[in-house]
Amino acid sequence: VGVDEIVVVVGYLGERIEAQVREQYRSLPVKFVQQTEPLGNGHAVYVARDHLDGEPALVVFGDTIVKGDLASLVRSRQSMAGVTEVEDPRRLGVVELDADGYVRRIIEKPSDPPSKLAVIGAYLIRDTRAFRRALERMVTEDRRMKGEYWLADAIQMMIDGGERMKTFRVDHWYDCGTVEALLQANRDLLKLAPPAVAAGITSTVISPSYISPSAVLEGSVVGPYASIGDGVGVIGSHVKDSIINAHAVIERARLDQSIIGERLRSRVNWSASR
Repeated sequence: VGVDEIVVVVGYLGERIEAQVREQYRSLPVKFVQQTEPLGNGHAVYVARDHLDGEPALVVFGDTIVKGDLASLVRSRQSMAGVTEVEDPRRLGVVELDADGYVRRIIEKPSDPPSKLAVIGAYLIRDTRAFRRALERMVTEDRRMKGEYWLADAIQMMIDGGERMKTFRVDHWYDCGTVEALLQANRDLLKLAPPAVAAGITSTVISPSYISPSAVLEGSVVGPYASIGDGVGVIGSHVKDSIINAHAVIERARLDQSIIGERLRSRVNWSASR
């Protein structure tokens, strides 16, 4: 998409994220910046401000998956905010547009949303020097909400200062910001994947599901909507609508709408999101 540099801001488990990115995307020009305190998405961009050198920047949140024509977006001659229409945007940020379709306000988690256009956590910023000044002003003036700095506040400062920002619509957007949203994203993405192949012949796999080639299934029923990570063992269990992360072991358990962390072992019946 014509990107010269990729900057990834990491915090908790940052070393593992860096290792994963370097392993999977060896040819990309990636640099890493550490956010030592979890002070919000605005602060995450603030700690990477030295990379805002005047060239346009595409800012994408780490808990969102976007499918779209990013190449056309990057070529846009003005700043843009990615949006999608949702039924209930109260836990998200929303945009209010003026009569000409420019962004007038970005409001984080409004109790009374002025529109159903939710911001998806993807922005193209053309004037990155002004963007950097807004980020620095946000932190200097300690503009926090519930203890966090919000990127929307810095962008609102730019808009109030005369920045013209349009929106681009995204039809395929997967929110991963809550357990429920992550499970729904898993369902939606699995529908796009090819049929899963079981690692063992003694288990039944119901599509749509994903089974890592290094996973081992024995005497189990897996799926639908199950994602089984690298090195996972599933023995004598029924796993559906769940995400099992790398090297976990599921033994004689029934899991539904669950998320199991790396290297964890489950030997109990769970039916709630974890």
